[in-house]
Amino acid sequence: MSHDLITMGRVSVDIYPDQVGRPLEDVESFGKYLGGSPTNVAVAAARYGRETAVITRTGDDPFGRYVHKALKEYGVDDRFVTSVPGLPTPLAFCEIFPPDDFPLYFYRYPKAPDLEIHPHELDLDAIGRARIVWATVTGLSQEPSREATLLALGARTGHAVIDLDYRPMLWDDPGEAPHWAGRALERATVAVGNLEECEVAVGEREPEAAARALLDRGPELAIVKMGPDGVLAATREETVRVPPVKVDVANGLGAGDAFGGAVCHGLLAGWDLERIIAFAGVAGAIVASRIACSAAMPAEAEVDALLAERGVG
Repeated sequence: MSHDLITMGRVSVDIYPDQVGRPLEDVESFGKYLGGSPTNVAVAAARYGRETAVITRTGDDPFGRYVHKALKEYGVDDRFVTSVPGLPTPLAFCEIFPPDDFPLYFYRYPKAPDLEIHPHELDLDAIGRARIVWATVTGLSQEPSREATLLALGARTGHAVIDLDYRPMLWDDPGEAPHWAGRALERATVAVGNLEECEVAVGEREPEAAARALLDRGPELAIVKMGPDGVLAATREETVRVPPVKVDVANGLGAGDAFGGAVCHGLLAGWDLERIIAFAGVAGAIVASRIACSAAMPAEAEVDALLAERGVG
């Protein structure tokens, strides 16, 4: 089969508190969810009926079995998910202090198995047939994932999206991130990132300058997320700005992944740029209003309903 979207990189089991507004030491109970940014993007796109898969690795443990189970429940193809003996499946804990404080604690020791994706293990035929390949800057943080990520981006025949997703604590040397982000941008057709991530990747934080710098590196489309100022998206011929959708934020951690899955859906549907960004912004807002990430991804009808209600798009 061919896939609409193949994502590649980080996976985790998210352990989120049931009690909001408490530090972890005072939390009494937790919920367990599928997590990891590119994994969530695949789930989000699957909610819109897209054929999606994720390339990642887990531990050979109960949490790894949970990843497979959850992916299947969400309709995501798990054939490219393999285990690494001796490395545990990553966990991610968060604290929830709405509206804008959500500290994350990654348990990816001694090394995350999703950084043990080897180039020779990639199904380059499947990657080449996919309409969109999605990879992240975090996947460039260590070998062999770095080489595999660049190989996958170069093997695509459709869109290649690089998510500028930057987590300095996941790099042995964060100073290397700009170089490797640049290498990925040369292979990408779409770049997506927030202002901080754009500054790391291309040295520009002002939105229009950041978009131009991203386009200069090779992509055809640059999407710059501006937080409370909305989103700027640009091609070499067109620039659009879409204002944010105001919601009561419960947990902002999954909004970017919902946004990414919705962008992929819009690209696959052939929508115009403004519609893609408006739809994606609403999808992200819906997830920000909920505690979970993967489990909170909306269906298309729900996004369309909120778009109509808010007069957006």
